[in-house]
Amino acid sequence: MSEGTLGRVYEDGEVIVRQGDAADCMFVVQSGEVDVLVTRDEKEIQLRRLGKGEVIGEISLFDREVRSATVRAHGRARLLTIDRDTFMSRVHEDPTLAFHIVKTLARRIRELSEEIVRLRSAG
Repeated sequence: MSEGTLGRVYEDGEVIVRQGDAADCMFVVQSGEVDVLVTRDEKEIQLRRLGKGEVIGEISLFDREVRSATVRAHGRARLLTIDRDTFMSRVHEDPTLAFHIVKTLARRIRELSEEIVRLRSAG
């Protein structure tokens, strides 16, 4: 892992966060792509691939629970880390940042709902 002037560069396959780890920050993908993976019954399942501008780990800013997924670099990726205090102070300066997070969460809930319908329809 190498440090950059903005964010941190992760090389292909490098783990950014691991499922079950303590969570205290979120990330913004500045360049490249990352895979979001969950391990169930010792099998790794890819949930999604995220790219530039996407946020990762935003739920941890609110619930402070452990990471629900592993995130791994797909190719070379640069990510900016944002801790809860930084996020909250930035939201006070620019409330549209909070709206962006809510919009992201809403989109992901919609995707999950569609996936549940698809899975139940197939069964």
